[in-house]
Amino acid sequence: MPLGVADIAFTPTVRAEQERLGSAALYASTLSPDRDGGRSLTEREATFLEARDGVFQATVSETGWPYVQFRGGAPGFLRVIDPQTVAYADYRGNRQYISTGNLRTNPRIAIIAVDYPARKRLKLWGTVEMSEDARVIDLLSTPGAPQTERAIIIRVAAYDWNCPQHIPVRRTDAEHGGEIAQLQARIDALEVRLSEAGISPA
Repeated sequence: MPLGVADIAFTPTVRAEQERLGSAALYASTLSPDRDGGRSLTEREATFLEARDGVFQATVSETGWPYVQFRGGAPGFLRVIDPQTVAYADYRGNRQYISTGNLRTNPRIAIIAVDYPARKRLKLWGTVEMSEDARVIDLLSTPGAPQTERAIIIRVAAYDWNCPQHIPVRRTDAEHGGEIAQLQARIDALEVRLSEAGISPA
């Protein structure tokens, strides 16, 4: 685990819990002043993030409640601007504005990006600057994308790669090369034939 993550995640209470449950020695070296890293994205992280079609993001309200929401779009909707900046166009949703409201009072954000077929997972911590500047929104928007209300610009504080343990292997239709759509078309055609023959597909 890089020092950047340990600085954020290993609070005194967390360290006390590690001590109580026997893992403190395992993680002690992560807090060593000799360690570094985990604060600036490399080409590996940039490639991974920009290939995602969705991420889970967590914010915290002024009353202390966490809120996790899915943010998605076509692969590439999440842009790595530089080693410490990630941004995306925030599309109009159900207009509850819970994440937006949370970020107005507490700019901290955490993101988990998952590649299910490859069983890879990247965690990212940062602080958010929101922009409703049309020029910034236009730079982050892609042709044919839903209506965009604002730009979310994340200044990276730390990141960490998780182990693949417990990540299920899942694939979208696109990752299956259209196999799911082809199978559905065959099922639909078979149901039509059964219906024409007077046989209930149920």
